[in-house]
Amino acid sequence: MELFRDSNFDFLGKKWPFIIFSLILLVGGVVSILVKGGLEYGIDFKGGALMNVRFAETPHLDKIRELISSKIPGEISVQEVTSGQNEVIIGTELNDDSRLDAVRIALIETLEANFGEPGSSKIDFNNVGSTALAERLRQPLQAAGVAMSEDELQGLIRSILNYRDTPPRSGLIKSFDELSGVAGVNASVINVLKQESYLAGFTVRNVEIVGPKVGAELRTKALQATLLALLGMLVYIGFRFEFVYGFAAVLAVAHDIIITLGFFSIFNKPIDLTVVASLLTLVGYSMNDKIVVFDRIRENLRLTRREDFPTLVNNSINQTLSRTILTSGLTVLTALALLFFGGPVLNGFAFAFVVGVIIGTYSSIFIASPILIFWQNFINSRKASGAPAVAGKKFAK
Repeated sequence: MELFRDSNFDFLGKKWPFIIFSLILLVGGVVSILVKGGLEYGIDFKGGALMNVRFAETPHLDKIRELISSKIPGEISVQEVTSGQNEVIIGTELNDDSRLDAVRIALIETLEANFGEPGSSKIDFNNVGSTALAERLRQPLQAAGVAMSEDELQGLIRSILNYRDTPPRSGLIKSFDELSGVAGVNASVINVLKQESYLAGFTVRNVEIVGPKVGAELRTKALQATLLALLGMLVYIGFRFEFVYGFAAVLAVAHDIIITLGFFSIFNKPIDLTVVASLLTLVGYSMNDKIVVFDRIRENLRLTRREDFPTLVNNSINQTLSRTILTSGLTVLTALALLFFGGPVLNGFAFAFVVGVIIGTYSSIFIASPILIFWQNFINSRKASGAPAVAGKKFAK
């Protein structure tokens, strides 16, 4: 499929407006980062607790934020996961590794105090584990005349909790009578459950806690991974093509990443591990896009040796244009779907991908390719002045 058959756009003739536009984006992003004192990092990199909580009723985000702020110092974030699902992600800062458990306990106690039954001697069925539930029910079931062996008791507990944790309940039931259809559950079992436990209006689905030291290490590792990826690609492309090809591709990809990070700073979006994963994916995606163009340039160099180099590069870009637009366009559409419908968990990943693919596509045309032209002009000027040849002289063939 070809969107542009025999296209002959003068891309290199329009390079300067795009180069100036790139410089504006680069400067704007860097200034934003400097003015704001650096990038905004998520829990993964600055340390903190991230708790996924589902509520029985529609949660009031401001109320939850206010309740937790009164117990835990620092910045508190409360985000709805998916509209209509009554599920939120609560994030807190953590500047001291010694407070890891204290923060987790404080979060759960705050939720229990406001959405549970504080001071009750019963256990919270919606947040209890299998071991604690078995210990609590063992004697009362025997007293109620429900005779069963230890294996039968464990099997009953597994069946009950499996029902509770299976969608659409996802860890939260509103009435013990819902359990009547579970294997092994009869009226006596339900009565014992009602006597020994209660149903809180929330359930903690997941808790992630990262200490500040681990967060700092993750930041360092993320930077190292990105730089090593660029270095490895520079070595490969330099070996597979020529050094200038690798230099142009790596410089253009670095341009893509810096602009993408600048957009994160401008729009106050946090950088977390999902964003780093997106950036590393972009490195490979953008590099592949540039290699396709460079490979066509190399093929045309062999076939049309008499054609001047700028015209040859422009023709190569036109010949790969349909592939570039189709591939990048479909990728952007997919990323936009994740951005608008993927919820806050995937928002950073999708945002980085949307910005990165768009920037990476035009940098393949208006940044990487002009670098080759500038290099060729540099080679020609050295030849005209009688200076010694330098790497890249193959372009003159």
